[in-house]
Amino acid sequence: MLIYIVRHGETKANVDGYLQGWSDDPLNENGIKLAEITGQNMKGIRFDQCISSPLSRARETAEIILRESGNQIPVRSDDRLREINFGDFERTDITDLQVRLFFDDPFKCPQFPNGENVMMVMKRTQEFLKQLTKPDNNRKYLVVTHGCALRAMLNYLYKDPIDYWHGHVPYNCCINILESKKGIIQMIADDLVLYPKDLIVDRYKA
Repeated sequence: MLIYIVRHGETKANVDGYLQGWSDDPLNENGIKLAEITGQNMKGIRFDQCISSPLSRARETAEIILRESGNQIPVRSDDRLREINFGDFERTDITDLQVRLFFDDPFKCPQFPNGENVMMVMKRTQEFLKQLTKPDNNRKYLVVTHGCALRAMLNYLYKDPIDYWHGHVPYNCCINILESKKGIIQMIADDLVLYPKDLIVDRYKA
């Protein structure tokens, strides 16, 4: 089994520097472009199933990648792939003190009021991954999710799980490829970017 886990393309919130969480923002023009290039560079990969967060920025990324890569399959939604729920902090500027703690040391960041913390996101995303890999088949899956949710899902596979962000927030449209055989999951590509490197932007550094 091969699983291609992708973060969604760029949105206006990414550019403007505020939290999206469960806010349902679409891709911006550059986000569409990044998804198109990513999909074009995935031609030749035949996916058996596509599963996405129900939020439009993820679902739109999935649809573009499928179209551009030549895969004519539907997109199935799974709520466990949603981004972290920032609760009362939705739409907050990323320079806010609690928000900076979320990016600097997320395990010490308390649960957002009326929202979640990273441990809660880890529970639901890892449950999704373990359920997906349980059949131990030879199928290929495209999974599209969000930055925090992606790191939460893969946390237990990283060599240093204490470094939650694995060095940085996942870049827009980066790809992590997992291979699952007989219950053993291995990462064979880590934050792979298929568009020109000069288009990579890290907007979350302090």
